[in-house]
Amino acid sequence: MADQDDAGGQLFSSCVFTFVPSRDLQDTLIDELSKNVVNFGGQVVEQKRDKSLSLEKVTHIIANTIDFPQYGDASAMMIPVVKSSWVSASLTRNKQAQIRPYSPDPRLFFSEVVLSVADVPPTDKESIIGATMAMGGVDSENITKLVTHICALSLDHPKCQIALEKKLKAKIVLPHWFDDCFRLGKRIDEGPYLLPDAEILRARPEDDVPVPASQHLEGATSARPQYLPTPADSMTGVRPTLTVFDHKKVMLSWDLSITARLREIVQDLIQDGGGQLTESVDDCDFFICQYRDGDQYVRACHAGKNVGNLSWLYHLITQNEWTSPMRRLLHYPVPRDGIPGFKDQKITVSNYGGEARIYLENLITAAGATYTKTMKADNTHLITARDNSEKCEAARDWNIHMVNHLWIEESYAKCEMQSLTVSKYTHFPARTNLGEVIGQTFFDESKLRNMYYPGGPEKLTPAASRKRKMLDMANENAYSDGPAEGVAIGRQARKDFDVMKDTDADYATKTTEEFGVPAPAKRRATQVATPARGRHVRSGKENETPSTVSTGSRSAKDKAQKRLSDLAPDIALYEKEKKRGTKDGPGLWGGKRAADHIDRENLNRRSASSPADEDDDEGAAKKRAAKKARPTLPEIEMRVVLTGFKRWVNDKYKEDADRKKLRDLGIAVVTDGQPCDFLVAPHVVRTVKFLRNLSKGATVLSSDWIEKCLDSGKVPLPEDYLLQDKANEKKFDFKLQNSVDRAAKNKGRLLWNVPIYCTSCIKNGTDSYKAIADANGAIFLVYAARSGTTIKPTKPEEDEGAPEPVYLLSTASPEEKKLWPRFEAMARQGNMEPRVVASDWLLDVVMKQQVSFDKKYLVTNFFS
Repeated sequence: MADQDDAGGQLFSSCVFTFVPSRDLQDTLIDELSKNVVNFGGQVVEQKRDKSLSLEKVTHIIANTIDFPQYGDASAMMIPVVKSSWVSASLTRNKQAQIRPYSPDPRLFFSEVVLSVADVPPTDKESIIGATMAMGGVDSENITKLVTHICALSLDHPKCQIALEKKLKAKIVLPHWFDDCFRLGKRIDEGPYLLPDAEILRARPEDDVPVPASQHLEGATSARPQYLPTPADSMTGVRPTLTVFDHKKVMLSWDLSITARLREIVQDLIQDGGGQLTESVDDCDFFICQYRDGDQYVRACHAGKNVGNLSWLYHLITQNEWTSPMRRLLHYPVPRDGIPGFKDQKITVSNYGGEARIYLENLITAAGATYTKTMKADNTHLITARDNSEKCEAARDWNIHMVNHLWIEESYAKCEMQSLTVSKYTHFPARTNLGEVIGQTFFDESKLRNMYYPGGPEKLTPAASRKRKMLDMANENAYSDGPAEGVAIGRQARKDFDVMKDTDADYATKTTEEFGVPAPAKRRATQVATPARGRHVRSGKENETPSTVSTGSRSAKDKAQKRLSDLAPDIALYEKEKKRGTKDGPGLWGGKRAADHIDRENLNRRSASSPADEDDDEGAAKKRAAKKARPTLPEIEMRVVLTGFKRWVNDKYKEDADRKKLRDLGIAVVTDGQPCDFLVAPHVVRTVKFLRNLSKGATVLSSDWIEKCLDSGKVPLPEDYLLQDKANEKKFDFKLQNSVDRAAKNKGRLLWNVPIYCTSCIKNGTDSYKAIADANGAIFLVYAARSGTTIKPTKPEEDEGAPEPVYLLSTASPEEKKLWPRFEAMARQGNMEPRVVASDWLLDVVMKQQVSFDKKYLVTNFFS
């Protein structure tokens, strides 16, 4: 026990900590963590009087956010910034935990994910694990209480069963969630991907998805706020004393459009909080301006000042917490002439709501493009949170570029229009509104510098020179591309580091002497390396990983993706070819035939070169020919389509076995749409499958016939099992046998050339009604708000006979009601009789196999 105490007391012996207070890290928690750190051999450095951090001796910064002024300096000095939970995790394991999973940087969007992969193919598994770790996650081979996500295709895997039995909090998600997150570079809600009832597998893409709240846009929807907001923590409307401006000097630029009264209010707030206004760029800490131009803006940027706009200043006042103006796009001054390439663009927005829509409108305008509330044919781009809406349909018809908000955000952040061929800009997860990840894009400081303040004065002040070198080093230590672009993962920094004096060689030498590990290599021509995955220890213990994160060549994700992409064509060809048999044609390279062909070629070559071996070759060939022949199946005598058959529900293995039994009896179970002799159902239903196959004249049998075939192994007479369902015949007012007889005579031409329209937003979608109408020879068309005239205008005297009816399938929803007058006018102009009917008219006509009409089917009567 004493030895354990001694070991535990040395846990933080080489560590010097400093804490960054925030709303998520209050003073009480800081005091508690500080005591634990000291008890286990660590040191704690307090903040300075002006609440800045002293980083000279610090090895770890404990912060639950990256919103503190010295975060850039920490990135430059490679000092790890970790959440407070890192201390707790280290104490629990009695060794320092890994850094990456505890980073507060939101760009590492999997930093709180502990992943365990179940029944996923090996190549996909390697990709998912590698990419998750690259974005801050942790891989766990075993299921423990720490696992937050299990990646699985079903609940059958033992890992899923353990999680369910022990009632663990781990979420069981489909691999599709990881794929969508990686493709977007953002973490979306895993709700639609959760097993056992994953929404993406049962819901249609066109079904409604709630518009989410935009949690990352608070105080950042406009670059030109019209008023000073109320503080976030004010309940009475009285502004609390500000601390964010303590010992800070603020300069308001001449290009700000604020009144003298508002300027006076802002000045009073800053002064009451311990700050002051200044007219000198060199003296200020915060420079507030509207545009990215002018001598003052350039000087402030070169000097490394915090440059933001009025919206950023108001955000500081409202939240009373420091945040970088680079963190939110509309907190930074706007380009006076927009972003190159956007001047002649006309952009509209769809599927975004609330603050997200306002934010995109202002971002489009700030980029220099023209925002249009409605969409016309001259629009160039549609920014949409989903690929399903009226505007999306029109965009496809008019060949308008359709992208998500990441395109406009990254174009603005990188100061140039991004290519539309980048897949993440055109990716739309089926059941996700991308408004939930809007506002998470950071500025790229190097791009801003190259575009708006290149170069710099020959002589900078010592403070400005140090700030510039810190920014350069932070950029150099950060990832240059990918979802984690701009993120710098810290490591143990040596205590004597002086950024103004020490060279890279000094840094490497002293770091090695201090910690026994080499300093990270500077990134020049090559890309930054991804942390190598640690070896998994199957004993159940945590990996023996130091608090620093070493770097490898690239992550497992990149390796697996490259390997998979290289092998994909061969894998696809192999899977296709190995299924082929000798009956498939004269091709040579199908599975077994490939080997046989090679054997025959070798046999021929040996025969030609060595006649003496001919007998042996013939003997070998005979041995191969002696292989037992595969038994042949009987001819197919009956083709059946099943609907509503419950014997195979949730039992794939039983279904496969039963299908083989039926095939051995000469009965083939075919899919809907193929020719069939019998339609088998437990009772009469108005499903698409039932009505389509009834229209073909198929004999309708009871499912008892199939049950009898399977149970007895013999095929009873189908005539003895004709479907009898008096209850549903009475319900639908028809005779099933009469319908079957009529269908045999109609031969799928019941509604031959009858025009049937259907509203695009009808309940259950248009596909099912189209399938039923097509099976009966109708002319089926979808009618939407932008549908043009599809009935030729015809005068009565130009037409022969009385006006023919034309039908529109619709419900009584307000959206569909708007279409009725236009449809009726179009029909009458074509000398046709418009009938706006409920979909039940089509179902009943097909069920009876007899064209009829009753006014009860008119929507005005049917839904009243």
